[in-house]
Amino acid sequence: MKKIYFRTWGIEASRYWGLFAVLALVVGAGGMAALYMEHSGHWVSGMSNQVVWGTPHVFAVFLIVAASGALNVASIASVFGRKVYKPLAPLSALLAIALLVAGLIVLVLDLGRPERLIVAMTTYNFKSIFAWNIYLYTGFLAIVAVYLWTMMDRSVNGYTKPVGFLAFFWRLALTTGTGSIFGFLVARTAYDSAVFAPMFIIMSFAFGLAVFMLVLMFAFEWDGRPLGDVLVQRLKNLLGVFVGAVLYFWAVYFLTKLYGTQNHEVVAFYLYNGRVYTWMFWLGQVLLGGIVPLAILFHPVLGKSRAAIAAACGLVIVGGLSAMYVIIIGGQAFPMPMFPGKTIVESGFYDGVGGAAAHYVPSMPEVLLGVGGVGLALLVTVIAIRVLRFLPVSLADEVSDPHAATQAKA
Repeated sequence: MKKIYFRTWGIEASRYWGLFAVLALVVGAGGMAALYMEHSGHWVSGMSNQVVWGTPHVFAVFLIVAASGALNVASIASVFGRKVYKPLAPLSALLAIALLVAGLIVLVLDLGRPERLIVAMTTYNFKSIFAWNIYLYTGFLAIVAVYLWTMMDRSVNGYTKPVGFLAFFWRLALTTGTGSIFGFLVARTAYDSAVFAPMFIIMSFAFGLAVFMLVLMFAFEWDGRPLGDVLVQRLKNLLGVFVGAVLYFWAVYFLTKLYGTQNHEVVAFYLYNGRVYTWMFWLGQVLLGGIVPLAILFHPVLGKSRAAIAAACGLVIVGGLSAMYVIIIGGQAFPMPMFPGKTIVESGFYDGVGGAAAHYVPSMPEVLLGVGGVGLALLVTVIAIRVLRFLPVSLADEVSDPHAATQAKA
């Protein structure tokens, strides 16, 4: 690998401030939506006492999971010693911080009483996975910040690898904790599965890498910086493996549920009689988020097209949001079995397997708050790469991987 230089994002001021204004408007719309729900009460949302985690939680959990996966590129470089990914490590760490902060802000603003966060930060019930996650999230931010410092300050470069190891294992714990939020909720039939922990880890790899690739290709294209095919092909092949693994874990989840007769109702709810949740799973997660991206990424022609690869990354993100919608909202909509194996009991709270699924329609404020979180993550990234040297001047094949480029020409 030749010596690689870094510089700030140097696009024209008019284009930069135009992009800044668009992202700021998105963030502002999300903030106004949060203020509207805070002032009026959550009755203006689509949530109820059956569905207490709505669309903002879908975006928040997606951003948190993607944050862990976005760090994957840096981990491959420092933990597994793949030098070709080393120039991408600073951007990888930056995205991890930006995505996690944005996800946590959406999460806090969706609680209904965000000012009571201080209670959650000072009073802990360690029998609750939520208490564990406070340490996992704040610890992740601190460790990745130090990790980024060791990468960008030559005087402490020698600590990059040990801090990288710590960040790698911490992010696995973070994603395990996020998946365990659902896996530990035994009262919900759709949850209550240890498969959620490894499933969320592999989903983080896919979602985070898709976001990273889109940001990378966009930043280099807008600034006219060379981005070689060798590196792009490595990343897209890795993304394809992760997408396939996500589909595999969904299959394991349903096979695990089918093993217990008491879970057949929820499997049927997801796979063929859950209405919007069935459509979201098959069309959003499996087809658009899984099969189509795999077909594009491993197609002999489309797999070499930057536009097609970017489209595949976008579809993986769409599939990720669909998966979170199915898991979070679909899991709450399915009626709770109050007395398994007994006569069906129903009340005004729609409990009982024989009851109808809870009604939920996302409201505009909820959607704006969630999209505002995405805008915040991108805005933080855009500001950071503009003022600090996160991006290499060139990642052309002859710079990033001369050996592979020579073999390709031969």
